[in-house]
Amino acid sequence: MNTNTATTHYPAAAVSERVETRTLCVLVDNEPGVLARVIGLFSGRGYNIDSLTVSETEHEKHLSRITIVTRGTPMVLEQIKNQLDRLVPVHRVLDLTTTSPAIQRELAMVKVRGKGKERTQARKVAESFDARVIDETAESYVFEITGASDQIERFISQMLPLGLVEVSRTGVVAIARGADVMGARAES
Repeated sequence: MNTNTATTHYPAAAVSERVETRTLCVLVDNEPGVLARVIGLFSGRGYNIDSLTVSETEHEKHLSRITIVTRGTPMVLEQIKNQLDRLVPVHRVLDLTTTSPAIQRELAMVKVRGKGKERTQARKVAESFDARVIDETAESYVFEITGASDQIERFISQMLPLGLVEVSRTGVVAIARGADVMGARAES
């Protein structure tokens, strides 16, 4: 808020705020159009989504869990959470980055093509990252790796010079540590 009382045609000097990455879990009704409404909130306001995963998690209650990794200033991130919480099909919004210690994982399948030393080296790198071979031909491997996003990024960067040709990633899934559960809000 500007505390100057003088009228001016010049905006206040830009204040540099740090950009943070947050993992948001959103519990929603599992019905057609809900994902489009949630994503529409992001696109309509120019917010970016770095990762998105969705799945039904409570079949009897017809609830799905949307995990969104996004970036912004603290003010923008708070705005995103508040706007998500106001959407009708949303039961709960939880910021796992700030509310509690959380476990985050991602799965990737990485295809490496090559022969000779590069092929042998790719296999050794995969073993050092605990990646599994899920397909093997005379000229290629497909590795499966599960872990934190930064671990997957390191694995991919080490595979690049060894013949990396394709990557498929799931996006981040996350859950709070301990006994607390995300569950729907208690009915009034």
